[in-house]
Amino acid sequence: MSDSAAPISDTTVASTTLKSQNEIERSLLEEIADLRKRSESADMPQGLKDKVETMLDRLERSARFGGYNEEYEKVAHYIDWVASLPWTKRSDDILDLARTREILEKHHYGLQDVKERILEYVAILKLKKEKQQESANRAPILLLVGLVGTGKTTFAYSLAESLGRKIVRIPFGGMGSARDLRGQSRLHLESEPGLVIKAMRQAGVRNPVILLDEIDRVSEEARNDIMGVLVELLDPGQNYAFTDHYIDYPIDLSEVIFIATANNTQHIATAVFDRLEQITMPSYTDEEKIQIAKNYLLPQALTESGLTADNLHVDDGVWASVVRPLGFDSGIRTLQRTIKNMCGKVAKEIVEKGISQVNVTAENVKMYLPQY
Repeated sequence: MSDSAAPISDTTVASTTLKSQNEIERSLLEEIADLRKRSESADMPQGLKDKVETMLDRLERSARFGGYNEEYEKVAHYIDWVASLPWTKRSDDILDLARTREILEKHHYGLQDVKERILEYVAILKLKKEKQQESANRAPILLLVGLVGTGKTTFAYSLAESLGRKIVRIPFGGMGSARDLRGQSRLHLESEPGLVIKAMRQAGVRNPVILLDEIDRVSEEARNDIMGVLVELLDPGQNYAFTDHYIDYPIDLSEVIFIATANNTQHIATAVFDRLEQITMPSYTDEEKIQIAKNYLLPQALTESGLTADNLHVDDGVWASVVRPLGFDSGIRTLQRTIKNMCGKVAKEIVEKGISQVNVTAENVKMYLPQY
């Protein structure tokens, strides 16, 4: 008997190939069936369901006659996006002025004029909702303008907390294309939805707060195009049918509360500025910074550093040096970094020396300030 293996016939190869193709087709059809089930059970407008159904029918025909198709990955990715968007899901607003005032006082010191304007904003929402006006879900669009560190972004988060709404931030700093906002057509490879659609998916409701952060800091080359998209986003006559190039189906953004921030208004297009209600965020005085440092920043920094109020005592006469390590600063970011740095040095000293408390005085304060 020969030790050599018996030759494999062409019939055997063909049979194996056919079996492999049948397995691929069966597997692909099962995956398409799963996509169809997800589409049918998803909370989508009927028009979009019909569109997805047509895409799946075409994909199924391709699977039956051509085996694996690259189109499957594109369709699966598209269905994953449209099925996960909050087409009808919304959160209930908490329109309570006392709650709003409490939250604002909890997170922000001073700025009484700004707080009053936020309270008026919530009151308007409450009255419009009680009267069941058609525009009850539409509120004035606020533009918080101020220098770096004056609390623009944190005010937006406080408003969202007071209303009980989800909040998502879209950063505009350095944005280089309107496609970043509106997405790119599925005809392009590796296309994705824009930041607006991604924000809606992240929020999971159709009425979140969307923070348009630093809208004055987009790239010069793309400024006009980006401002054009912003006009559509902020215009109640248009944003009820906002169309992302990737999703290619209108989504209603009329229940979204948009809040914009900017360092100045010089680079904001007039058409955009006309749709915004400006609130100027003033700079903090040294006395206000001292109160913010004592009552807001220090307790937060202690917690983040694993310390307690018993571990660190700062003499009252020291705070003037703490709030001005480099001279005047309109905001509180430098102050926040200074206090975190101080707590870090105190934590190291407590661990190394085995002590329980550090007293920061006028004599030793330079040991705990950052060395710029």
